[in-house]
Amino acid sequence: MNTTFMALLFLLIFLITKPMLGSAGGAPEQVVDTSGKVVRAGVNYHFVPASPNVIGGLAFTSIGIFTCPLAVIFANDSKGLPLVFTPVNSKKGVVRVNTDLNINFAYGDSMCPQSTVWNVGSRDNSTGQRFLTIDGVIGNPGRKTVANWFKIRKYENGYKLVYCPSVCKDCYYKCSDIGIYVDQFGNKRLALSNVPYKVWFQPV
Repeated sequence: MNTTFMALLFLLIFLITKPMLGSAGGAPEQVVDTSGKVVRAGVNYHFVPASPNVIGGLAFTSIGIFTCPLAVIFANDSKGLPLVFTPVNSKKGVVRVNTDLNINFAYGDSMCPQSTVWNVGSRDNSTGQRFLTIDGVIGNPGRKTVANWFKIRKYENGYKLVYCPSVCKDCYYKCSDIGIYVDQFGNKRLALSNVPYKVWFQPV
């Protein structure tokens, strides 16, 4: 009798606490733009510095002697080119923090036969840095596309971009913030960094 009673008591406790446990894993917080509206997939946004004293935006360019793939850079005194988010769950129209997504430039002229989707490149031999380029692909989460996935996280009074994909459980990678690295040519290149680039998302 004692064993049966204990089993029933355990089952009752499980049934009572199950909804509470389920509610603790709610959807991550929604990302908002500079006007306070929810950031949405497929909509164009400028990534602007989260500081009223800094003017600039993101674009892409060749580095040094013309080479492909092209590098993602910070352009001074310009809003740069608009970008678009594509969450890993393409059916979800809202962009949320700490959720895998692709980022791509909405448009831009390029002489390289490549996409405008962000990608984390291999380690650069001369600098030891891993720079962001634009030869990635949209979707197809897994081992072959693990370098194409990014996340947005809250950071102080704005947001930061991070490379910490969850799309491949068996892949090895080191999570890192996305920051700015000034190269020998004076280009402000986006790269994996210990110092994040703090941004706001401004609708076009």
